[in-house]
Amino acid sequence: MCGAVTFTASDVPDEYGVCHCEMCRRWTGSALLGITIPTDKLHWTGVENISTLQSSTWAERAWCAKCGTGLFFRVTMEGRFFGGTEVPIGLLDDQSGLKMSNEIYIDHKPDSFAFAGEGRKLLTRQDCVEKFSVLDSE
Repeated sequence: MCGAVTFTASDVPDEYGVCHCEMCRRWTGSALLGITIPTDKLHWTGVENISTLQSSTWAERAWCAKCGTGLFFRVTMEGRFFGGTEVPIGLLDDQSGLKMSNEIYIDHKPDSFAFAGEGRKLLTRQDCVEKFSVLDSE
């Protein structure tokens, strides 16, 4: 929001996902609508204004230290999901043409809202634990 931190990205996919886990809901105020960009394809300016928190044993979250804008979620533990950075789609200059491909922790989503449309994959918390075995330790 304040411009103290900016980024450019290449190889940005056209699909994004939604996470309804409690941590993402608390971090964003609703659900994280995030797009996974290869970490080495993101180039940040104002890095001195980026604050991070190791939010679990295997991942971190970052925000602008000046205005509090959420910047990214990133797996920090080596393994299958290392190397991608989940950026909220609202930070992209142009979100047109993006397609929601999945919603995870769907069984944790509040019943007060739902996204329109069809064709996306829906995963429960248990589905995520099975798919992303690193979650077993949480």
